[in-house]
Amino acid sequence: MTGELMDWEAVYREHGVFVGRLAWNIGEAQPEIAALIRAGKIRSDVLDAGCGVAELSLALAAHGHTVVGIDLSGSAIALAERAAKDRGLGTATFVQDDITSFTGYDDRFNTVIDSTLFHSLPVEARDSYIRAVYRAAAPGASYYVLVFAASAFPVDIELPRGTPGTIPKLVTEEELREAVSQYWEIDEIRPASIHANLADIFSLIPGISLDNYEFDEKRRLKIPSFLLTAHKAG
Repeated sequence: MTGELMDWEAVYREHGVFVGRLAWNIGEAQPEIAALIRAGKIRSDVLDAGCGVAELSLALAAHGHTVVGIDLSGSAIALAERAAKDRGLGTATFVQDDITSFTGYDDRFNTVIDSTLFHSLPVEARDSYIRAVYRAAAPGASYYVLVFAASAFPVDIELPRGTPGTIPKLVTEEELREAVSQYWEIDEIRPASIHANLADIFSLIPGISLDNYEFDEKRRLKIPSFLLTAHKAG
C-alpha cells in the first residue's frame, strides 16, 4: 500500500488543547517503550522520531535522558515545548522537521526510538526515513521500532466520519525486517502491543469486535504490534 502523508499539522492544530482525545496520545509513553526505559535499555542522547506531542520525550527527560524530538507538525512541537516547560524538563528539546530528510545530527544519537511512526509513513518514504535516522545514529546505537502488526485490525475498515487520522498501513514482520535491515543490524522482532484509546471508535465500525482485543488496566485497547530491536554496527 502506498499513499500520501497525512496532514498531521491540521490534526494537531485543530485539536490543540484537546489533543488528549486523539487515540494515539495516551498521556504517557507507550508501555512497551516505558518498559525499555525502566530496564535501562536507553542511552543518551536519544532521538524521538516523529515525536508528536512528545509524551515519550518527556518520559525520557524525566528519567534523566537528553532527548531530541523531531516532528513535521509545528503545532505538535509547540505543545511539546509547552509541556516540557510546564514540567521543568530542560533536557528535552524539539525540532520541527521532516523525519525522512532531516540533517544536522550525524552520528549524534546513542538511541533512536520510533514509537508508532513507521506505520504512519507512506510506504515509499520508509527507505528515506530509515536512512535519515541511521545517519543520525552514533556507531553502536540502538534502534527501537513499535509498529502495528498486520493482524491489528481488518484491512478494509473505514473510520467514522469526523474521526481524526487515517487507518495506518499495517506491517508484516517480513516487510519490517526487509525495510530496516537495509541499514541496521536487526537483533529481534517480537510480538508486542500498542495501547490506544480506540474502544469508542472501534465500537462504531462494522466488522470489528472488541471481543477480539485485550484491554489494559486503564481500559485502553491493546493492539497487536511488533517491537523491533536493532543496532548500528560499531
